[in-house]
Amino acid sequence: MQPLIELAPEGLYCPPADVYIDPWRPVPRAILTHAHADHARFGCRYYLAHHQSRAALQLRLRAYRNLTTKGYGETFTIKGVQFSLHPAGHIPGSAQVRIEYRGEVWVISGDYKVEDDGLTTPFEPVRCHTFVTESTFGMPVYRWQSQAVVFAEINNWWATNQQEGKASVLTAYSLGKAQRLLCGVTSELGPIYVHGAIGNMNAALAADGYRLPRTLSVTPQMPKAAFRNSLILCPPSALGSPWIKRFQPFSTGMASGWMAVRGQRRRRAADRGFVLSDHADWPGLLQAVEATKAERVLVTHGYSAVLARYLTEQGLEARELETFFGAEEED
Repeated sequence: MQPLIELAPEGLYCPPADVYIDPWRPVPRAILTHAHADHARFGCRYYLAHHQSRAALQLRLRAYRNLTTKGYGETFTIKGVQFSLHPAGHIPGSAQVRIEYRGEVWVISGDYKVEDDGLTTPFEPVRCHTFVTESTFGMPVYRWQSQAVVFAEINNWWATNQQEGKASVLTAYSLGKAQRLLCGVTSELGPIYVHGAIGNMNAALAADGYRLPRTLSVTPQMPKAAFRNSLILCPPSALGSPWIKRFQPFSTGMASGWMAVRGQRRRRAADRGFVLSDHADWPGLLQAVEATKAERVLVTHGYSAVLARYLTEQGLEARELETFFGAEEED
């Protein structure tokens, strides 16, 4: 029997439906797991995604008339192949793609995490014969603390900076991580300013029904004193730009799963690193795989060789599946 998913030059391809999942090149029809740039590429003729990704995809891809959206669990059929989207817990609107054809069920995970972050619809395991899983943090060294512990660390860092007369500049990816931070920090500590890229994404998510804490926009006319005691959220790329100089004196922090490794903290040149990821850690990956009851596991991007080898040692049929998805936390 022909596999339901095969690797084509354009990306993950479902031959019987003639549709691609998160293609990395323009194709006629694409089903997207979420709106991060490495999974949602510009130029496709037709897109389908979860409805809570609508405004983000319109902002990033200018996808308006050629975008169709579905709810979680809503089935739809393309050329006799049944599809449905299921919560991935990665970022707002993120979804796993379930594919069923002639009694065979495959699930494409996209990016996911198993911890409920209080913002995104929590991960839902889906039973299948073949599970295509990400492995961004697929090594035993990556084990996350609870987000309550991490947010306590961030709040303490912010409060300490206030005592020292410094602004707190915290970097995070503009879609997903930034909004998660907004909902997790203690806003009573002081005003929260956001970079324009994050402000635009906040507006897009608000259009899709998300209620986010109030933030302030940074304008060129603001005096430096306005930022004293404040928390400023910005993409990591802003750290090396002239934009950040207006906040002096300041301390920089970075919220990312990569902060779990000390060398990564040094290379990224932040004063503080906070281990907060929108991807599953090692135990989370194993938990997700087990919950699917899959007979075969295909492992994509990240430490795919490590995870595939471990799953094989546990008696599963597992192998790597090379893709061009990236680690968007590097933004």
